[in-house]
Amino acid sequence: MEENKKIILFDGVCNLCNGAIQFIIKRDKKDNFRYAPLQSAIGRKFLQERNIDTSEIDSIILIEPGVAYYTKATAALKIGQNFGGVWTLVQIFEWIPESISNFVYDIIAKNRYKWFGKKEACMIPTPELKAKFLE
Repeated sequence: MEENKKIILFDGVCNLCNGAIQFIIKRDKKDNFRYAPLQSAIGRKFLQERNIDTSEIDSIILIEPGVAYYTKATAALKIGQNFGGVWTLVQIFEWIPESISNFVYDIIAKNRYKWFGKKEACMIPTPELKAKFLE
């Protein structure tokens, strides 16, 4: 695995999550991130190494190897801050208590299949994007 890359684990069958990954890839001008579906072998390995229970956290996780991992709203905010420019302003949302931001996040995560749909299998990256996905 490449050094100094942050890892985003995501629900590979969720249409909202896949859309979010496409959104992140387009804005990741510094190539900070690598991606893996939670359902993949490497995704499960990362979860197991960190004792993350997917019955509690099943949508997005940001891992900064050797530093920490972040879940739910905190993960989303940390990802946005990495885009630079105007996106650094998302850090003002860190002033919102985590219990409130995670409450909103959990409502969206709980309803994501109903509202946005679900794929039969994980997203297959295009050849151009394949290097950004961990296997």
